[in-house]
Amino acid sequence: MTNLPPKHRVFSGIQPSGVPTLGNYLGAVRNWVALQGDHECFFCVVDLHAITAFQPPAALRRQTREMAATVLACGIDPARSVLFLQSAVSAHARLAWIFNCVARLGWLNRMTQFKDKAGKDREAASAGLYVYPNLMAADIHAYHATRVPVGDDQRQHLELANDIAEKFNHDYGVDFFPRIEPLILGPAARVMSLRDGAKKMSKSDASDQSRINLNDKPHEIAQKIRRAKTDPLPLPETAAELAERPEARNLVGIYAALAGSDPAAVVAEFAGSGFGAFKDKLADLAIATLSPIAAETNRWLADTAALDRLLREGAERARAVADPIVREAERVVGFLG
Repeated sequence: MTNLPPKHRVFSGIQPSGVPTLGNYLGAVRNWVALQGDHECFFCVVDLHAITAFQPPAALRRQTREMAATVLACGIDPARSVLFLQSAVSAHARLAWIFNCVARLGWLNRMTQFKDKAGKDREAASAGLYVYPNLMAADIHAYHATRVPVGDDQRQHLELANDIAEKFNHDYGVDFFPRIEPLILGPAARVMSLRDGAKKMSKSDASDQSRINLNDKPHEIAQKIRRAKTDPLPLPETAAELAERPEARNLVGIYAALAGSDPAAVVAEFAGSGFGAFKDKLADLAIATLSPIAAETNRWLADTAALDRLLREGAERARAVADPIVREAERVVGFLG
């Protein structure tokens, strides 16, 4: 009998703060799907994170279901992975409070995402937004996950999660929380705005033309790609020539990711072509990829009872793993429980 090494445990989450975009798909969810074969995967709709900024309750409930349905439509298999809602597993909030007491203010003051999201009026930001990275650390460590698929913009939060775990272990004289490895996956881990190649594609951008939503209709996808900002030059002969052309580089990267190719192969195929013809090909590729996802999402949303039941079952499976780990962390801290 062969003794196989245990699978790495993966945790990742996505906020229900709007319709998922092509960027969410290429940068996160598609990579989740690929991890299911050789990792033990926990995927979470992070509704606790969502309320760091006010969310109308009815909108939050709707968007939470929409996000869960979309994740399933993209290929997350509840038979192979655990899909659940963050708020349904109390271990996340319990461990986050412990981590609030372990993390140092100086560490949180260095978090660039808080500065970006709070903007100039930091005093008006919620305390939840400030300690968001501690909850993210708890999300991961509640499962003793050792790998987290992230974009470059989340690396700093993972480093903080490791710092918190190391300090907890040191302060309490234990070797309890393992170290986390970031997984940077896929050729298009960072998809940029269709209107500004220097900004990440975002669900919260004021302009709907800046992004492709996973529920966009085919004619909307084609229209947005045709209107995407480019420059007057044709496509170059080498990918290196895209370095100073952010919008062109973004569209080439999206094409490469959708085609399972790489930017070098894409520019070799289209070298010298104008963007009109290239955008038509890109639109066809995007529509062929995303239309089945939209149809499957709608199928799930047509039966919310089945969707809610699946999420409850996922939460039960998540609690079975997280609760013993967090109870032990509480015992280590000194809680009588």
